[in-house]
Amino acid sequence: MTAGTVRRRGAAAVLSAALLAAGALVAGCGDEEEATPTSTGSDPSMFTNPVIRTDAPDPQAIRVGDTWYLFHTNTGGRNVPVHTSPDLVDWTPAGDALPELPDWADAGKTWAPEAIQLAPDRFVLYYTVAGRESGRQCVGRAVATAPQGPYRDDSDGPLICQADLGGAIDASPFRDTDGTLWLLWKNDGNAIGVDTWIWSQRLSPDGLSLVGEPTKLLRQTEPWEGTLIEGPFLHRQDGKLYLFFAANAYDRAEYAEGYAVCESPAGPCVKAPENPILRTNDVASGPGHASMVVKDGRTWLLYHAWPPGQEGSVDPGRQTWLDEVVWSDGRPVVKGPTATPQPRP
Repeated sequence: MTAGTVRRRGAAAVLSAALLAAGALVAGCGDEEEATPTSTGSDPSMFTNPVIRTDAPDPQAIRVGDTWYLFHTNTGGRNVPVHTSPDLVDWTPAGDALPELPDWADAGKTWAPEAIQLAPDRFVLYYTVAGRESGRQCVGRAVATAPQGPYRDDSDGPLICQADLGGAIDASPFRDTDGTLWLLWKNDGNAIGVDTWIWSQRLSPDGLSLVGEPTKLLRQTEPWEGTLIEGPFLHRQDGKLYLFFAANAYDRAEYAEGYAVCESPAGPCVKAPENPILRTNDVASGPGHASMVVKDGRTWLLYHAWPPGQEGSVDPGRQTWLDEVVWSDGRPVVKGPTATPQPRP
């Protein structure tokens, strides 16, 4: 097996597979991990990173009503762990959003889930999973009537696979200001020694199928990116369209976050010269695979990172961090990684 095949999960994926096979943990049972408050001292207006101190890689969150729902890569025997929070800081585990995989998928490597709300009672989850027929990672989609699930995938096969390009991973949905739906993903080229591209394609209004032809947006080209880019998502700010992505090996300190500016969700896109905008420092190592949220007019980045010097470790693994993004002359500036007290969102 190549390093690319296990490129982001390592020992954690093996552990999760074993737990899933044994049925060791079931959502809602008494062995569910407890919430980890991150308030600072006696001052409830402050918090300190990380906001999830257990292994919670590739985080993405949506807000429904007054509650935030965060999804991340499989850990603890759950395919898609989901957490809830009233404030983006204090997170409570809420079970498995995808308790059953479709018949065409194998358990153990369910990565980088992202959800989008399409109606008051309709939510679609895009997730990476091991495709049995292809032997590669593929993208599936599942539907629920509530944000925390349970999501169900009734499909006969993957939404995207691209087995000849190494597989397809890291799907991210985006609704543009004109109402159109788009899906981004990465072909897992580093699994077979070929280029890794960020792809974009229109989604049908129900979010369950792709429309038209896919477009290549970006690939690894810069020294800091190493052999791959991944974890894409789109965000509009003041009319401009930004494509964020992670790059380099997930289990190295060189893993970091960058961005490009795009003319449309189908490109073209130009990388920012100041990349990377989020990188290793003395409090966090290998920060990246982020998602962006807006609360009360302020922009925040959720991302994972290792404790310094513990890249690739199973315990505590990749924790979830939250830091503010400010916009300076049209450029996103991430105020992190931080480990000192800061005001809550």
